[in-house]
Amino acid sequence: MKSWIITLFGLLLGTLTLAQEVKTKSRPSLKDTLDGKFDFSSFLLDANGFIPVPQLITEPALGGIGMLIAPLFIQPNKHPFPDRYTPPTLTAVAGMYTANKSWFVGGFRAGTVTKHYLRYTVFAGYGTINMNLYRDLPILGETEFAFKFKTLPIYGKLIKRIGKSDFYAGMQYLYLNTEVIPEFLASGESLPDFIEEGSLKTRQSTPGIILQLDKRDNIFTPDKGTYFQANFNVNADWTGSDYTNQAFKAYILQYFQLQKKWISGFRAETKQQFGDVPFFLESSINLRGVPAGRYQGTSTYLVETEQRYDFSLRWSGIAFAGTGKAVSPRSTFADSPWIYNYGAGVRYLVARAFKIRMGLDIAFSNDNFGYYIVFGSAWR
Repeated sequence: MKSWIITLFGLLLGTLTLAQEVKTKSRPSLKDTLDGKFDFSSFLLDANGFIPVPQLITEPALGGIGMLIAPLFIQPNKHPFPDRYTPPTLTAVAGMYTANKSWFVGGFRAGTVTKHYLRYTVFAGYGTINMNLYRDLPILGETEFAFKFKTLPIYGKLIKRIGKSDFYAGMQYLYLNTEVIPEFLASGESLPDFIEEGSLKTRQSTPGIILQLDKRDNIFTPDKGTYFQANFNVNADWTGSDYTNQAFKAYILQYFQLQKKWISGFRAETKQQFGDVPFFLESSINLRGVPAGRYQGTSTYLVETEQRYDFSLRWSGIAFAGTGKAVSPRSTFADSPWIYNYGAGVRYLVARAFKIRMGLDIAFSNDNFGYYIVFGSAWR
């Protein structure tokens, strides 16, 4: 469930960054001045600081269809860097509703304090997320359990550039108040063994440190470059949490432009959790075609590749495949099954000035199928 709070935050963040290069204001158009084709560049550049951007949600774990709407408010930085592009201050509110009656509302703000080379992000929201989790039970095998999660997340991040390098480092903090309602329980039934009574209402107060490197040539649909991030988070009595645990996560994205029209991308990610972790906060495999929360563990590992070929200025084809493992405290790496995905998709260059591509992916995994509307990159 925590992974879906992060995913929703990522959807909002990805949508917000569409407006980061606002420079001019004139009459907006939905045609490109280069080829006369449908293009959002002018609309994004000239929309007077407000963009109502909808985002389809096609995650199978949330019912397969839904909508996130996030009106964006943009203010140019009053003290921009003299030698490089300075993102504006971004403010947004968002609302989400999906086919399985999950809903979420939230607010977001991000900006840059150029005098001190600082970047900050704050986010808060509230919602009800309906999701199924899975466990292997004796005799029964893999069994599905339906839950309702009432959740209040509050998040903040502050990072500072390290010298004149491309690295940023700093602190982040997540407060997560969650009420878990087991929808599968009939009146009088007891909880399964993997659920502790005390885990149905929890408070996580999670400070952490973060290191980030971003050398991609484009934050939306990169052609080349590297993105790396690592963070270490702590929950304990002294932080105000109901549970004591730690988590380390690291991931890297690498893009190569093998030919002018052929872009080769690679992704690797791992997360390690230590201590007493509530059952619903165990990390899960995040691959297209694999429902969120389908394969959980306190250790996860995955790799994925995505190959893009640009048939023309506007149209591209996508092929992708990946694999990973989720290792629970009750199993070993060797015992845990390999989870895989593969699929294909199509992209259209919807905003040439920003190199933003949008399209549809069809993905398959061990036992599942999914389709995804992708705005920008699938690796957010």
